[in-house]
Amino acid sequence: MVREEDLDVVLVPLGLAVVAGYHLWLLYAILRHPTRTVVGLNALARKRWVAVIMANTEKNGVLAVQTLRNNIMASTVLATTAITLASVISVFIGATAGRSPTSPSSSSSSSTSPMLVYGSKTGQVFAVKYLAISLCFMLAFVCNVQAIRLYAHASFLLGLPPEEGAAEDFAAYVARTVNRDSHAWSLGLRAFYVSLALFMWTFGPIPMLACSVLMCALLYFLDTTRDYAKGIQHMHREMSAQKDSTV
Repeated sequence: MVREEDLDVVLVPLGLAVVAGYHLWLLYAILRHPTRTVVGLNALARKRWVAVIMANTEKNGVLAVQTLRNNIMASTVLATTAITLASVISVFIGATAGRSPTSPSSSSSSSTSPMLVYGSKTGQVFAVKYLAISLCFMLAFVCNVQAIRLYAHASFLLGLPPEEGAAEDFAAYVARTVNRDSHAWSLGLRAFYVSLALFMWTFGPIPMLACSVLMCALLYFLDTTRDYAKGIQHMHREMSAQKDSTV
């Protein structure tokens, strides 16, 4: 029988293993079967979008800039939220670090708040919880800042006319840059998802494990597709056929 104080050692690594295992499977599916995942289909759609935009930059240039600007604004909001939450947690840890569990100011709260937690209630464990959440928010901040940088670079590239004889290679480079933007933004969003499970850890390892399993189940339906987006696949095959015919 596992003691209450030892539940964090057993259930928390199990919950993190569930999240890590799901994302490793998702990475394998994206690399091996991209048309069966939403991430892979979106990458093909963005590649098609870049080809259409660069086919007539004078006509579609404003649309491209507006689209990338909307993505930059979304990344800015997420980056600001992440760094703000990380700062709030840091201030909270600094304000409570010097309090002793036996001090009069904390004796009244320690008799009520730990009742919501089924697991280890030591100060070191709570410090690890807040540190893990802060690291997730910092990772989300870094990923979204990277997305902002890449989106700004992509908007610059989309405004450049391709050189003669290298238009196809240049369009492929721009498409890879746009896809890197989206991947960085997706990683930042995944960090927010993981921080939700870690936040549930503050109420105990059992809510954290339940949240991890439920989150992975919901993400499975959001990350996969059953109809395989036949329209996008058809466009991708047409692009490949046109590329082979021009060679």
